[in-house]
Amino acid sequence: MQNMWITLRKEKNMYIQEIELNHFRNYEEQKIELSPHINIFYGDNGEGKTNILEAIFLSSIGRSFRTNKEKEMIAIGENKALVSMKYEKKDRDGSVKLILEDKKSVFVNGIKIKKLSELLGNIHTVIFTPDDIHVLKDGPQKRRRFLDIMIGQLRPNYIYVLNQYLKTLEQRNNYLKQIKLENKPENLLDIWDEKLAEYAEKIYAYRNIFIEKLKEKINTIHEQITDAKEILEMEYISECREKNSFLKKLHESRKIDMIKGFTTKGTHRDDFVIYINKEPVNIYGSQGQNRTVILSLKMAELQVIYDDIGEYPILLLDDFMSELDEKRRKNFLKDIQNTQVIITCTDNIKDANGKSFEVNKGKIINEH
Repeated sequence: MQNMWITLRKEKNMYIQEIELNHFRNYEEQKIELSPHINIFYGDNGEGKTNILEAIFLSSIGRSFRTNKEKEMIAIGENKALVSMKYEKKDRDGSVKLILEDKKSVFVNGIKIKKLSELLGNIHTVIFTPDDIHVLKDGPQKRRRFLDIMIGQLRPNYIYVLNQYLKTLEQRNNYLKQIKLENKPENLLDIWDEKLAEYAEKIYAYRNIFIEKLKEKINTIHEQITDAKEILEMEYISECREKNSFLKKLHESRKIDMIKGFTTKGTHRDDFVIYINKEPVNIYGSQGQNRTVILSLKMAELQVIYDDIGEYPILLLDDFMSELDEKRRKNFLKDIQNTQVIITCTDNIKDANGKSFEVNKGKIINEH
């Protein structure tokens, strides 16, 4: 079998030097100095391994990948939590600190930021969790979220445009309800239609560019995994390719929108489909094929980020090694040694080039 991974180029990579946690999840007080290469957090389930990945992801994106409720990340009985990261990139050092309490505060290099978009692009991450298979198997919302996280890290203005679109969408939906319940004049919808189409065209342009970049990478990666036995293709589905044509669709669907009380056309319904040998994997693919495809997608994301910023993002792998046999595990560990990787697992991986941390009840009890 061919090596299943594209070998990462050898050069200085972005990495997190130190993590500090105070009253975050089940960590009362913890400092961790990481290796720039592979870092293994091992221990029984429920001890706090994934909390480390959550803290790193939070420092990268400003949000958790596990919950929308920030209070859940504060230790029971405490009023606030602290998450702090010191990191190094090829051109600079930096720090990110988040204080979670009634209102979240975020500091970049010691300066409190006003908008979350100012956090994006400081620490780049790619995360793989066992639940990521649902990106393919569940509805399009999770696939849009995958795109939003990837693009947002590289193009912070994308998040601004997306938020403006969602705000306009909410206003249009509210007015649709007023038309239905209060007989408001429908011609005022033109105001929201114009803004919605303006933002939708920009969102489509961002998403289309990055899906094309993923297409360039994903099939090569997948061919290596499957010994070229499967051909993988990716299709972007959108109703918002161009402003005027989308305005026309909004106008045509206006009567239906007024009856339903919400907007039935728009970039908030975008999707992408991945095919294996011309068949949609989410419908006809086996569990193993779906898992292999999401792995290919994540590794393609890593390559796209490298091409854009010139260094590899930090790879976060939650309970991932159990999915690989011993041979694939060794190949994987060999080929990712040029980027920082944070891995959680139940047993220590002895042939990893880096550091290992044993986790027990929210504490690092053994480091080697």
